[in-house]
Amino acid sequence: MNDEIGPTNDDAVAEPTGGGADPCALLEAMPFSRACGVEIDHATPEEVRGRMAWAPERCTAGGAMHGGALMALADSLGGACAVLNLPPGAATTTLESKTNFFRAVREGEVRAVARPLHVGRTTIVVETDLYDPRGRRVARVVQTQLVLR
Repeated sequence: MNDEIGPTNDDAVAEPTGGGADPCALLEAMPFSRACGVEIDHATPEEVRGRMAWAPERCTAGGAMHGGALMALADSLGGACAVLNLPPGAATTTLESKTNFFRAVREGEVRAVARPLHVGRTTIVVETDLYDPRGRRVARVVQTQLVLR
């Protein structure tokens, strides 16, 4: 198992390109995510990339980023990935989410990559990996999204 993040594009994608979605529009649909400091850098049906900066108000004891903040980042990107894989006219909601934490984040920003594992008629399963500033895996989240028609 490779615990390091692959190549990233540090430049935010402001306009849809190559079949991608507008990251700003995705965040506009998720006010809680914006309030948590989630940023989406790139969004296509195959992959959504984003990040969240470390900040004292997102931490628990000892200056470690709170697990809930990390889960908010993963759920936001996973939900965006699911939305980009919906059939026309459908909506989605999180049905189930499982998080494994591997290490603490005490500085910098957390980068995340969400990819669909399964896109079906009634559910979409998304896996989101979160990485620290050194590219080491911080957490892995697998969520199941219900397709609402």
